[in-house]
Amino acid sequence: MASVTASTTIPNWPAQSLHQLLPAANSANMVLALFSRGALRSSVAAGVSSKRSLSDVAITRTGKTILRTEGGRSSLGGHTATVFGATGQLGRYIVNRLGMFNELKRMSVWDGSDSLYLARQGCTVVVPFREEMTKRHLKLTGDLGRVIFVEYDLRNTASIEASVRHSDVVYNLVGRDYPTKNFTLEDVHVEGTERIAEAVAKYDVDRYIHVSSHNADVNSPSEFFATKGRGEIVARNIFPEATIVRPAPVFGFEDNLLLKLASVLNLFTANNMQEKFWPVHSIDVGAALEKMLYDDSTAGKTFELYGPKQYSLAEIAALVDKEIFKKRRHINVPKAILKPAAKVLNDVLWWHTISADEVEREFIDQVIDPEASTFKDLGIEPGDIANFTYHYLQGFRSSNYYDLPPATEKEKKEDKKYIHVLDEL
Repeated sequence: MASVTASTTIPNWPAQSLHQLLPAANSANMVLALFSRGALRSSVAAGVSSKRSLSDVAITRTGKTILRTEGGRSSLGGHTATVFGATGQLGRYIVNRLGMFNELKRMSVWDGSDSLYLARQGCTVVVPFREEMTKRHLKLTGDLGRVIFVEYDLRNTASIEASVRHSDVVYNLVGRDYPTKNFTLEDVHVEGTERIAEAVAKYDVDRYIHVSSHNADVNSPSEFFATKGRGEIVARNIFPEATIVRPAPVFGFEDNLLLKLASVLNLFTANNMQEKFWPVHSIDVGAALEKMLYDDSTAGKTFELYGPKQYSLAEIAALVDKEIFKKRRHINVPKAILKPAAKVLNDVLWWHTISADEVEREFIDQVIDPEASTFKDLGIEPGDIANFTYHYLQGFRSSNYYDLPPATEKEKKEDKKYIHVLDEL
């Protein structure tokens, strides 16, 4: 996607550079492009930046004109994005970023450029959903008419095509940690991906961003990782320009990491919590997914999105205990016992507790593909999980400790106190 922005300082581009975009556009696009060209010439001649009502004009590879204007909550992003799996944990972050333009102030513990978090762009977001109650919170993520809900079924090709036919970017965040009575992991990660990718190819959508998982490998002993690997192959075979995203275990609101560790009284594992990985902040992943929309150089690439530091599950559990002032009981059960028991529980109970494949994954450490792109290629510096435990876990404290400062702040104060005493001596 070629993009011309006149709301910032204009570099010394040749006058004919924008003219190269015109053959792919229709007559209306030509008028808009010529208007932008005139604005560029006046800006370059004056040597100062110019602010127009059309702050950005972009032309996609299929010739579609994208207009962007800033107007607070009622901004116009120009893009139409379909987000499959938007009702999940990660989906809300990308829908919120695309749905409206507003300054999102970063917490003091975050690092990096605030410009990445002026994030809600005023795009029209199509949200395919299966159940009314799971998508209601997304109604507030955009202005009236910006977020459009379409009921769909992952096995119904017609409903999938109806969700993507008007879009210029499609995000596939559909995934499942465990099999259910209605859907196996193969149904979701492979066959579902195939239907979505075929719909994207049929309607010649400009961009397809497929969110997979770390350790995605067709030869993995874990069914989850194996089906994720097959899903990547299917997506690339059908749509070669697909962007593959492999996030590490994600932490944030309603995650399956910090909140799971903080909410249980007895923690059952099979590997003594020795599984190692690089946990990544959900907001950082959302920022990366948003940035891929505006950077066509990411098309056809594979991204490994992971945090700055490797942790074992035991180390994260210790962080959680320290933050909530509670000590949970850890019970290690041999794999030969816990895995079949987990399968029975997942098959019999109508609510999720644990599955056999989750037990298998405890014995697989995260492996990063050295050839894949990372946050660094997107200009994003990910945050460390240790800096966010207070923000996400304060609600799990008892009333006696609720107002105490974060554990890290207390440690800093203790260090300063001892240093002061030593200096006096």
